[in-house]
Amino acid sequence: MGSLILFSSAHGQITKPVDTIQLKPIQVAPHTYFVKGYPEMGNSANQNFISNAGFVVTPKGVVVVDALGSPILAQKLIAEIKKITNQKVVALIVSHYHADHIYGLQEFKKIGAKIYAQGEGRNYLSSETAKQRLIASRIDFAPWVNADTRLVSADVWIDHKIKLSIGGVDFFVSRVGPAHAPEDLMVYVPSEKVLFAGDLVFRGRIPFVGNADSKGWLIALDEIEKLKPNIVIPGHGNYSVKPAEDIIFTRNYLKYLRDSMSVAAINMDPFEDAYKQADWSEYEGMPLFRAANRMNAYNVYLSIQAE
Repeated sequence: MGSLILFSSAHGQITKPVDTIQLKPIQVAPHTYFVKGYPEMGNSANQNFISNAGFVVTPKGVVVVDALGSPILAQKLIAEIKKITNQKVVALIVSHYHADHIYGLQEFKKIGAKIYAQGEGRNYLSSETAKQRLIASRIDFAPWVNADTRLVSADVWIDHKIKLSIGGVDFFVSRVGPAHAPEDLMVYVPSEKVLFAGDLVFRGRIPFVGNADSKGWLIALDEIEKLKPNIVIPGHGNYSVKPAEDIIFTRNYLKYLRDSMSVAAINMDPFEDAYKQADWSEYEGMPLFRAANRMNAYNVYLSIQAE
């Protein structure tokens, strides 16, 4: 785990923090790798390295999925890719436009990668939410996210699905939202039997539900299950060699949120009462339970009222 070290000079000035964060690509299939973010909230010490990114090396270039949570992390990922192959990064696919997956995009743009994302992402990019989130991130993740960090639009906006063929390798890119986000995409690489699932499948930590469409998310999990991949690379947590188990974990958590909140939501009973009455014992020992679970339950409570 990296840390932020601040040194004071004789005049009491704070110098730039020492960078101790390292990315170590893990090979999960013959030509597929990923880097694993920390199971914690983003901060300056971890450079917002809280999500995963992956890449596939083909004979005609590298395809990357997600750009990580700060430009410095993207620079490090690009450097790690160069250690593995001489092939250029030719494409980057955005699983969804959440800050921890996109603040590195500008670095991939600089090296000439074509960026693909789902069309609903345009709404996020033009929103006040995105603007305010970036302003806050420049403070929260300083100096790694700063005034030079910007939101980057896709070069190719995908509606429902496309097939990219690069170097003889097929990438099936499909919309599976609205689910975790309105613009969720998943990327299946049949020759590798690998699925990049974005934040639709969580492993080893409490999912982040946020303003998700939990009903749509459950449908998306059914779509993932049909593919029967050997390996799933999620947006957070370790890669899965038993995808069925991790799909079940994510599905059961979402279903429990809905089941425990639905009666109170429909009857307009207080959220606090419903939350206290629910049995969270299965989940409360997991990473990010304290940070995310209450918010997840409240958002599901509100979304059920809106359905």
